[in-house]
Amino acid sequence: MSQSDAPPAVSLADFEAAVSELETIVEAMESGDLGLEQALQRFERGVTLVKSCQEAVRHAELRIRQLTEDGEEAPLPDDEPGS
Repeated sequence: MSQSDAPPAVSLADFEAAVSELETIVEAMESGDLGLEQALQRFERGVTLVKSCQEAVRHAELRIRQLTEDGEEAPLPDDEPGS
């Protein structure tokens, strides 16, 4: 994928809005009320949003790794020692 083909980045602040838009697209497509061209347009938009969201998640994971770079895994809140 070339730089110009890359999906636009979704900032972490916009991530939830993108997920909400994806949910709306899925509902519209599942309704069966869209014509073929409308369904294709929504599908294309959905693919773009998914790729952008995946990139935002990868970026968040990288930030987490950088913050916990001391070599030890940070325990999850539900983790209890010895369990």
